[in-house]
Amino acid sequence: MTRHKMIAGTILMFSIILLAACSGLNVSAPTRILTSVLSTVVSTPVDTPTNTTANTQVSAQASAPVQSAKLNVVQSSTLPATSLAAYQQTLEQIYQKVDPSVVNVNVVLSTTTFVPRRFGGSGTPIQQSALGSGFVWDTEGHIVTNNHVVDGATKISVTFADGTTVPAKLVGADPNADLAVIQVQVPASELKPVELMDSTQVSVGQVAIAIGNPFGLSGTMTTGIVSGLDRTLPVGLDNPNSQTGPTYSIPDIIQTDASINPGNSGGVLVDDHGMVMGVTAAIESSTNSNSGIGFVIPSIIVQKVVPALITTGHYDHPELGISGTPLTPDLAAANKLPSNQQGILVVDVTANGPAAKAGLKASNQQVAADGTTIPVGGDLIVSIDQHPITRFEDIGSYLFENTQAGQTVTVDILRNGQHKSITLTLGVIPTP
Repeated sequence: MTRHKMIAGTILMFSIILLAACSGLNVSAPTRILTSVLSTVVSTPVDTPTNTTANTQVSAQASAPVQSAKLNVVQSSTLPATSLAAYQQTLEQIYQKVDPSVVNVNVVLSTTTFVPRRFGGSGTPIQQSALGSGFVWDTEGHIVTNNHVVDGATKISVTFADGTTVPAKLVGADPNADLAVIQVQVPASELKPVELMDSTQVSVGQVAIAIGNPFGLSGTMTTGIVSGLDRTLPVGLDNPNSQTGPTYSIPDIIQTDASINPGNSGGVLVDDHGMVMGVTAAIESSTNSNSGIGFVIPSIIVQKVVPALITTGHYDHPELGISGTPLTPDLAAANKLPSNQQGILVVDVTANGPAAKAGLKASNQQVAADGTTIPVGGDLIVSIDQHPITRFEDIGSYLFENTQAGQTVTVDILRNGQHKSITLTLGVIPTP
């Protein structure tokens, strides 16, 4: 993966590309029509050897059915003009409602570029600037964007959809959620806050619409679907001072194929009602531009973090203080556990951290297997507060959605094949 900001026409690349989207609305009848239009287009049966999901595009012709390896040519049918008009009207209504809530975030960075005179430069330092997106949170002037958009900024300004540009100040930032809040002084009557949906109700295949400012092109709208759920997004990848790389991953990330590009960072992705699913933050790409894999910070995280940033300027993420790995059949065999056993094997315990204080034990030796080394001897976490843990991502997701720093949880483990429950007080994840 590659990561970058859009800086004065030049893209600085890191190991993940950070980008963005738009915000909220309510549509009733046109939305139902939109659903029926999409159903009409994909209603032609497809008989293939395997069960696959096609990315369907509304067009003037329906797709021809495929039977095994033989393609049967059939007569095309035309999408009813009324249905197409309703589909277009729905998108237009969403854009008209959401676009006024989306802003262009302009920053001047603390870093400078110096080009000596002997190389054709002026001989004086040149400040760098960056562009991103954001959206109106409330009528008090709070604007939400990505932390990586404003990180290191010495000056911030916001440009609204009508072209008005005003200065902004940083209110709070959370690098671990890649979210930040800035504030502008604008009359409440001129601010149109977004409306958030419950991102836990998002489904794969659901219509997804992105609105943002890719490459500085304000008010750009693209459409697609939710193409995946429960992804994780490492943070700290664009921190030049980091010596160890990312130390935390944002859980419950939404994946979309709606086109997003550099400069979209800090906007949002909306559903077919114009309600915000989350903040678009990054893409997976080998070309440093859209490749159909975009990552969105879900609204459930936004709803918890943003109010804290407004009131305190920061958000404390709870942590166990361990590193671990999912139990595989090879790991299970090496640790003398059943091959179908699930859980997270504790590989390392942070010194003086919550897990260490509670007595969790890390792997204390390694054995060779298939040309690699396998950790053995550590505790196996099977549940937290009776919530099953099968992937390492399950830990971050459960802790963020259900707990807070300083809270006590019960961690169920297997130690030397024996079940044991350990009470643990959660700590705070360090800021990268």
